[in-house]
Amino acid sequence: MELSVFIWIALALFGAAAIIAVSYFMFRPQPQADLSPYLAQIERQQAELAGRLASLAESQEVGRSQLASNLNSRLDEVTQNVTQNLTENSTKTGKSLSDLSERLVLIDAAQKQISSLSGQVVGLQNILDNKQARGSWGETRLNDLVQDALPKDAYKFQHTLSNGKRADCLILLPDPPGPVVIDSKFPLEAFRAMRDAATDADKKAAMTRLNQDTLKHARDISERYILVGETADAALMFLPSESVFSELHLSLPETIQKCRDMRVYPVSPNTMWLTLNTVRAIMRDVEMHQQASLIQKEVRVLMEDINRLDTRVDSLRKHFTQAEKDIADIQTSSTKITSRGEKIVNAELEKVSAGEAEKILTPPPE
Repeated sequence: MELSVFIWIALALFGAAAIIAVSYFMFRPQPQADLSPYLAQIERQQAELAGRLASLAESQEVGRSQLASNLNSRLDEVTQNVTQNLTENSTKTGKSLSDLSERLVLIDAAQKQISSLSGQVVGLQNILDNKQARGSWGETRLNDLVQDALPKDAYKFQHTLSNGKRADCLILLPDPPGPVVIDSKFPLEAFRAMRDAATDADKKAAMTRLNQDTLKHARDISERYILVGETADAALMFLPSESVFSELHLSLPETIQKCRDMRVYPVSPNTMWLTLNTVRAIMRDVEMHQQASLIQKEVRVLMEDINRLDTRVDSLRKHFTQAEKDIADIQTSSTKITSRGEKIVNAELEKVSAGEAEKILTPPPE
């Protein structure tokens, strides 16, 4: 529409210019002349200009149509891409929200577990702060380890010895070495003091206390639970904390050696498990040895039965040999009798002399 208006304006301006030119040539003072050639030239130029303007308008219209078509195609592509992107983004957003929801559920469950674990830690802390409860907890850990590692007839809990002392656990090993006592001890206060020491002096004092407490526990075990003729000549001191056990070996190796000199051997849950596995192997070996003795006894009786059977088989063989000989003799006699009978049946008595008949009838010597 704008292009058509532009063309018409151009035509109007050209017409006005032509009119002005014609008026100039008509009204200027000059001699009379023939203006028809000029007017014809102006008309041709107007015709050429009109044709060019029409061609330009047509070209512009074609370009505008093509531009509109291209714009529509591009708009369709853009719309399709935008729609596809929006769909994909919506799907991804939905999946992300779903994943986020699942993770939030997991985080919520983990938070609940952490809260529960925190409560358990607080409860364990309360147990460890109480000496009596701490002792019961150590005995429980010891009982669990022993029950998991050994058969029921291989141990006793809270067994009272002949001196009236009650042991936390008695491992029923055969002689030697005999029953082994295990007593649970937990020198936690001194260990905590050493771990929380702010100065070297506090740490040294805490180590001294840990050394004294450990040696006191070992001395008590040695005096109460190592009885000649009733228990083994050594006992085990169960420390239910790997940290305490490690700290004793790293910081106080001389204390461990003094405990061993008193024939009391400190063990942690891990080393206790290894010790119990060794004990189980020893018990299995003793049982196999006992079974081997029983098997040897049974084999000895079996060999006596086999010898007796050999004697009887030999006697039976002799009877069979004698019977076989008797049967052979009987067969020999039967053969001779049959032979004589045939001779008698087939003989021509009239042609046989008396001597020959006597010879025939006389049995041959056996």
